[in-house]
This record gives sequence, structure tokens and C-alpha cells, in this order.
Amino acid sequence: MITAERKPFGEIADMVQDAKKLLILGCGSCVTVCMAGGEKEVAMLASAMRLANRKAGRKADIREATIERQCDREWFDKVAEDIEWADAVLSMACGVGAQFCGEAFEGKRVVPALNTKFYGATERQGVWVERCAGCGKCVLADFGGVCPIARCSKSLLNGPCGGSQDGKCEVDPDRLDCGWQLIHDRMKLLGLLDRLEAVQPLKDWSAGGDGGPGRIVREDATL
Repeated sequence: MITAERKPFGEIADMVQDAKKLLILGCGSCVTVCMAGGEKEVAMLASAMRLANRKAGRKADIREATIERQCDREWFDKVAEDIEWADAVLSMACGVGAQFCGEAFEGKRVVPALNTKFYGATERQGVWVERCAGCGKCVLADFGGVCPIARCSKSLLNGPCGGSQDGKCEVDPDRLDCGWQLIHDRMKLLGLLDRLEAVQPLKDWSAGGDGGPGRIVREDATL
């Protein structure tokens, strides 16, 4: 899932301080799971905004709504009237959702309430960790299902850097496991350790993040 964190309240308030009619729009997918932009978080931010406006002597009408996804146009139908009503939409989705909302409603000011972080998984309650860098050419099969791009702090494809100690990465020994230690241990468990002797070619970064925005077209699914 895409993970995100809410921006500092002061930054959010500054972005929409001139809005007399504000819609705070949540997203019911990824950012709900990581407790950054779901219905509960929308209600909390709306309450904080109303209190701040009252203290500052500003008059603003604030509406709250949450849709299933802000990355699919169909879900905006239920809030179209609220969006058209608003001077500004405060999107509590990832950067994709915030941009798509602005595309779906041209001429409407949409500002982000969240900082998008990474593609991650739930490690335990309240903790989300990066697992994929979206590089466009997955290499998991060569590394026992552990991604060296996302899990190694230096994205090394041909073995560890030599800076790890006791299975911890030198970049942050208190927080980060050495990605290559994880790869080694997994390959050993699978009985595939000898495959790590193969020299990996230079990473082709053109498959993701190079040459402009990516695009996938499934001819069998288009109308």
C-alpha cells in the first residue's frame, strides 16, 4: 500500500487560511490503513481547523467527506456537489489522489494534507515499513523474495557494502536491518544460496521514473 503521514497542522492551516468554504476529503484505501487520511482523521483535522479558525476570528464553513478511493474517477460522484461548493479541497489522500482530484475537477483548488512516503506493509500495529520502490522491473525472483532496491539502504544488487554489523545497516544501526543480511538468510533458508554468486547486470532504471510519467495500457480492459 501507499503510506503517508499528515503534514504539520500549521502548514495545512496556512495553505487554506483564505478558504471560506473548505471541504476536507478523505480516502478510504491505503491512507486509511496507515491511519493518515481516513474518516477518523478527517474528523480530527476538521475539528482542529474549526478550533483554529475560531481562535483566529476567521469565519469558514467546513465540510467533511471520505470516499473509497481518490485515484478512481467514479468515486468522486458522491461528493461532486461538495467539491463544486468548496473554495478549496483539502485532500487527505496520497499525492496520486490529490492530483487526480484536481484533474477530475478542473478549476478547483486542491491542496494536500499529507506527505506521501513509500510503498509499504504493516509490520505490526502502528508500524509501516517500506517494501517496494516501484522501480518498474521487479527482481524479487533473484533474491529470494527480498528486494535489494528497497531493503538495502544503498540499493546494491551485487552483495553487501561491508558496512553492516550484527545484521544491522550502518546507515541507521538502531532502526534498519541490513538488506543483504536478509537476502542471505532467506536464500540460505530456501537452499538457493549459490545463486547469489551470479553477477547482476546494471539496473535498468528506465523502467521506472525515467522518460516521463509511467503509463500502463491494457487494451483488453479499455472501452
